[in-house]
Formats: sequence, structure tokens, C-alpha cells
Amino acid sequence: MSAVVTRFAPSPTGYLHIGGARTALFNWLYARGRGGKFLLRIEDTDRARSTPEATAAILTGLDWLGLDHDGEVVSQFGRAPRHAEVAHQLLAQGAAYKCFATQEEIAAFRDKAKEEGRSTLFRSPWRDADAATHPDAPFVIRLRTPEDGETVIEDGVQGRVTIRNDQLDDMILLRSDGTPVYMLAVVVDDHDMGVTHVIRGDDHLNNAARQMGIYTAMGWPLPVYAHIPLIHGPDGKKLSKRHGALGVDEYQKFGYPAAGMRNYLARLGWSHGDDEFFDDAQAQAWFDLSGINKAPARLDFKKLENLCGQHIAAADDAALLHEIEAYLAAAALPALSDAQKDGLKRGMYCLKERAKTLPELLDKAHFILSEVPLEPDAKARAALDPVSRGILATLTPQLQGASWSREELEGTMAEFAEAQGTKFGKLAAPLRAALAGRAVTPSVFDMMLVLGKEEAILRIEQAAASET
Repeated sequence: MSAVVTRFAPSPTGYLHIGGARTALFNWLYARGRGGKFLLRIEDTDRARSTPEATAAILTGLDWLGLDHDGEVVSQFGRAPRHAEVAHQLLAQGAAYKCFATQEEIAAFRDKAKEEGRSTLFRSPWRDADAATHPDAPFVIRLRTPEDGETVIEDGVQGRVTIRNDQLDDMILLRSDGTPVYMLAVVVDDHDMGVTHVIRGDDHLNNAARQMGIYTAMGWPLPVYAHIPLIHGPDGKKLSKRHGALGVDEYQKFGYPAAGMRNYLARLGWSHGDDEFFDDAQAQAWFDLSGINKAPARLDFKKLENLCGQHIAAADDAALLHEIEAYLAAAALPALSDAQKDGLKRGMYCLKERAKTLPELLDKAHFILSEVPLEPDAKARAALDPVSRGILATLTPQLQGASWSREELEGTMAEFAEAQGTKFGKLAAPLRAALAGRAVTPSVFDMMLVLGKEEAILRIEQAAASET
């Protein structure tokens, strides 16, 4: 059996949207799980709409998602001479023909067919014309499609799909100016790149029947087709910007981790038993076309956030810090100082849990990222009343003599609370306000350990001396 080769072939006419990202992921998973190749082709034949900026956005989006491709990026436009060569080869062997029908003649044919209640599928009068009757005029090259019988697509997702050949027109291969059409270019490129599996959106299903005619006429082996349902919004309607049909770069700016995004996109229309949370190695080992659902998937931001939270909690600390830095750059937010990076490294163990996005994690890390003297929020100021400030002033000498371990700090705090005739819970609010300037924070002991003895005591002293 030949090695698996898949491809992702976006058009650079805009951002890489979430549907395109999922298509790329499915192709990547299928190839990587079988030791095959995942290729990238930019379908930039539409010169009026293709832009270098869109190409760059696609590459950046794939890079963020971690979907690495094999070999160089292929430009479809750059292969136009090869596409034309195949069209002329089909013409020479009689599988295609020259059509001299003008746009006006085609329009008139369709109008008349409509009036008479017949099919408006254009049938060229030049299909079987003698070459001696050809005029000296512009022509297109059309594929000679069988007029009877059926074209059967054995689809890896949709199953057996049958299309009557009399429902297919003789599609144009080369325009009258000699430029190849997209439908020809796709087939030639997939064949020449050795693509064995074409995994793409089911909006291309009808295209497959027409494209198969080129494979058959050229005597080329057919790839395995797998047409995946599109993604719908939570309301079941076609995905639009109001649902979240945004560029993948926007999801990075929202602070979703790439691993969580990969996990969620994999589950969006594909399943492996009841497994929800999994890593790349598992996804590559499990992914198969048989697990793809036939019904459209629905975007669910709560599920996305839940999976992202699990991936943040499971992430390697150094890798997570690197992703945070990339997020800040993508969102045009200030970069971290070396001191802030060091603080995050120390505190990651108590920041990762229950943070669903990177902004949530950074919000929990407010006590690390803030500079002294802290500016407490309203709730924190309320916790620093005169009595509480007096208690903090009394606590400071006790902490000066404590060794900075969790066990020692917990013991010191328990003894101090008992001496004050109170419980530690009563001390927690002013300590949170002193250490973080906020009322909602990680545990007091975690903050003290992460900040270190000198910084923690300084903050408590400053809070004790403050006037609210």
C-alpha cells in the first residue's frame, strides 16, 4: 500500500476560518497517524481576490495551531503551464474538445430551455463537430463527459454517492484566454503531488463527480474522497461571524491555548468513543475517517473553554509560559519583564488550575505581575480597615522569624490567629488585600511562597501602613 499523502489547499482570499482550520487538522491527523505526509497548497488562481496578506495569515494560523506541513508550500498559480499541458493532452486524445460557443449563445440556449421547461445544462453543439468546421475564433476546451450512466463516489464519510452523468455538463478546462480553471488545477495538482486522500468540506462533494472525469480520462488512480460536514453555529444555522466564524488568529488573541483548540476542533464532528480530552499523540493514533459524523457539527464555546482549561492544567510550565508570551504578542499587549517571567515560572503550579483561558490565568497572576506599592481595588480597600491594618502590623514580626515553607507559614498563622482570639479565615481577607490588592486570589500561602519572604513582608508592611 502506498504511503498516505493528504493536503490542505486554502484559497488566500481572507483569514483562515475555523472550518478551514478543522479541515487542515483532520488532514494533519490522518497523515501523521499513519506516518504519511501532510502537504500545503495555496490555491491562488483567483488573482483578483488572492492577497499576500491572506496567505501570510493562513501560514501564521497553521503555525499557531501547530499543524506542520511537509515540503515547500505549493502555489497553484505557479503551476498554470502544467495545468494547460494536461488540458491539451486531453484534447489530443479526444477526451476533451474545442467549444466555440459564445457567452451570448450559451445564455440564449439556457433562456430557451427554461421557457420550454427543459434542463438548462448546456450541451455544446461543438462536442462532435468535425474539426474542418472549426472557425478561426476564440474557444474554450471542455471535458467530454459521458452522456449516460452514473458516476459513483465511494466517499469515506458520506458513503456511496451516485450522480447521473446526464446531470453533469462538459465542464470547461481551459478558458478562451488559455488560463486553466480551478477544477482542472485541483486535479492536476493533487495527482502530481501524490495526494492519496482528499479530505475536505462536503460543499465540494458535487465537484468530486466532475473532477473524477479528469482522473478517468487521464488514466490516473483516484484518491480516497472524504467530504466532511460543515460547522454550524450553536443554533444549528450556517456558521456566520455572529457565531464565531472568525479568523483562527482571533482565537489566539482570545487566549485559547493551541492544544485545547486542536482537541476541540478534533471533537467538532469526529469522535472516538466517549473520549473528550486527549493529547496529540492520542488524536493521531485514534483519528479515522469512520469516526467523522455525517451531520454538521455545532460550535460550542463552553465546551471549547472547558477543554482549554484542562489543557492549561496539564501543560508543561515552560511551554505554557512560551504560549503566554505568544498570546501577549498576538493581542498587542505589553511583553513580560524577566522578573515577571520568573514569577510566573514559580507560580505556575497554583495558577494553572481552573483557568480556562490564558487571560484568566494572567488575571489570577495579578499578584505576580503587579508592581508595589499595590493599588487595591474597592473590595480589597474595604478589607484593610484600621483594625485589620493593626493586625497586619502585629503579624509582620512573627513572619520575619518564620522559615519560608508552607508548613511553617501555616503553623505561624494558626498560632497568630489563636493569639488574636480569631480564626485564620478572618485574617485571609486583609492578607489577600495586602499581597494582591484584590479580594479574590490564589491561596494566601501560595502567594507568600511565590512572592518570597522579602516581597511578601514588604507588601504586608505597606498595607499595614496605608490609609484607606
